[in-house]
Amino acid sequence: MVIDSINNQKIKYLNKLKDKKYREEEDKFIVEGYHLVEEAYKKGILTTLFKQENDSFSLDVETYEVSSNIFSKLTDLNNSHQVIGICKKIYNEIVGDRLLLLDNIQDPGNLGTIIRSSKAFNVDTIVLSNDTVDIYNLKVLRATGGNIFHINFVYRDLKETIVELKKSEFKVYATDVKEGLDVVGVKDKKVAVIVGNEGNGVKPEIKNMCDNSIHIKTNSDVESLNVAMATTIILYELDKE
Repeated sequence: MVIDSINNQKIKYLNKLKDKKYREEEDKFIVEGYHLVEEAYKKGILTTLFKQENDSFSLDVETYEVSSNIFSKLTDLNNSHQVIGICKKIYNEIVGDRLLLLDNIQDPGNLGTIIRSSKAFNVDTIVLSNDTVDIYNLKVLRATGGNIFHINFVYRDLKETIVELKKSEFKVYATDVKEGLDVVGVKDKKVAVIVGNEGNGVKPEIKNMCDNSIHIKTNSDVESLNVAMATTIILYELDKE
């Protein structure tokens, strides 16, 4: 049977999951597009698939066909020939010796790019502050290019995390626009780098807990770099042998 009403209970549930509060209540999130849906399926967290009627795409999960008219109201993707999946949330623990801590990152595109760069340059775990944008935001998910399913991440209180990391002999660095060590000189085996909010940087109370600050040397005519671009450069430098 093809779902052809926006008031269908399955469609209502799907739409509610676009809201962060409901995602938290249900421990679920949604992904859009063939690539993200397939990646979620490979990860083993895809529970439900919605596809347009007559679409041949198939996975071994609960599946609903939706009329083209209704499906177009569920997604803002330019290509209408897409699919939507409902997934179980991912829960991990902090692992590894190379960590990236994010302090109040707010732009979904920035977070998505940071996740892609973290995977590209071998970050073991991303630790997101509780006030960082929701990683399950649809814009974030799209910007990750599927790498959300291939990177370890957790939401944690950063102050508590820093204390724990220092006990485990991590060197903890806050990023700074101008001050601190040149990032090319950071060669610690166990290292955690904290990247701050787009407009305000790392919070002072967080920075004061760190072992030192690091920065990227740039032309003096450039005031600062976009946080995603700066993070990518830092991770590239840390990944050098």
